[in-house]
Amino acid sequence: MLHLRVSMDKFLVRGGNPLRGKVEISGAKNSALPCLAATLLTAETVTLHNVPYVKDLITQRRLLEDLGATVLTPELRTHKVNAGNVQIFEAPYELVKTMRASVLALGPLLARFGQAKVSLPGGCAIGTRPIDLHLKAFEQLGATVSLEAGDVVARAPKGRLVGNTIDFEKVTVTGTENVMMAASLANGKSTINNAAEEPEIEDLAELLNKMGARIKGAGTSVIEIEGVDALGGAEHTIIPDRIETGTFIVAAAITNGEIEIKSCMPEHLTAVIKKLREVGVEIEELNQSTLLVRCCPGGLTSKDMMTEPHPNFPTDMQAQYMALMTQAEGTSTITETIFENRFMHASELIRMGADIQISGNHAVVKGKTRLMGAPIIASDLRASASLVLAALCAEGETTIDRVYHIDRGYETIVRKFRSLGADITRITESLGTGSAAQAGEAAK
Repeated sequence: MLHLRVSMDKFLVRGGNPLRGKVEISGAKNSALPCLAATLLTAETVTLHNVPYVKDLITQRRLLEDLGATVLTPELRTHKVNAGNVQIFEAPYELVKTMRASVLALGPLLARFGQAKVSLPGGCAIGTRPIDLHLKAFEQLGATVSLEAGDVVARAPKGRLVGNTIDFEKVTVTGTENVMMAASLANGKSTINNAAEEPEIEDLAELLNKMGARIKGAGTSVIEIEGVDALGGAEHTIIPDRIETGTFIVAAAITNGEIEIKSCMPEHLTAVIKKLREVGVEIEELNQSTLLVRCCPGGLTSKDMMTEPHPNFPTDMQAQYMALMTQAEGTSTITETIFENRFMHASELIRMGADIQISGNHAVVKGKTRLMGAPIIASDLRASASLVLAALCAEGETTIDRVYHIDRGYETIVRKFRSLGADITRITESLGTGSAAQAGEAAK
């Protein structure tokens, strides 16, 4: 009789160690994903450097290869992509269900080949993130769009999209990226109003312009794209991950440690750095790419926070901020305005002893509370990070289940935390066998 074994990794964390040392920030996952999708826009080779080795990027690479592209990695974080032989225009459900960013293949395929078929996306369980804004924009660029058996099917009737003015009724990062890529090969000029302003948008536009696109205004609310007939090869280095940077800033503060954060871009984290300084975190900019972070000797003070689109406080740092507020004196109200279901980590923090009350899109956190180790479960990528942070400052032992979420966006996080003095180990359990083994904590 055949027995199916399923491996499920966990983190085992023993808290109480102040984190000290230096850490290198990896490339931005949320920039590398659209940049990899952009390689579908040309038949020439695009070389990307500083691509983080995380699960989402492995999935995106597999998607490109399934479509017919050749992806070479002469070095671990360098991808040389040639989509000259792409003959398949479909992103299947098996890949899209695990990573919402797979929808970014829609714009490039539609623009270059005049057709695309992409399953409705999955990803983190943090609420609905509809792509109707993308689809409406594609229709405004001349495409016909239909939903068939769970797939989005888009076609350009004349074989090429036509430039137009796109007015997004709501700020959408992936929507801005998708339309910007599609419009790069459209006939005529396109303008995106109410565009997302994230640094990752600027990074994608820089790559596209290196490929021969004509894009102005990326990083502002109005982006202008003059369509060109074809795009060519290029070489580009992905920007550092601002959310990983913010996570390690909080790690230094919450453990009362001192961390030198290298290879980062502080200008991408202005709102986060400002807020964390307000609550008592000492953040010194040693140079343009290095921060020295320590907790204020007088301790942390609670401050209210609201998530908003860039350049304001990012929703991807909300969970980490909530963990920090459990260790601050006073009461803070955290307001989430981007996603309607992004307080799932709160119940796990409460299991550890946090005093948090949820009401709609508000979370009231009373500190300072004594956190105790407990068995907890990660529900999404950034929630995973907040639970690791809480475990690092908690008394006793914490087991964090479902850490495959954190593997989607943080490169070698166990190794990085261990290098700073954290007592954290990755455990692999084979379900149904009752056995457990420490697995590759030095590499992961």
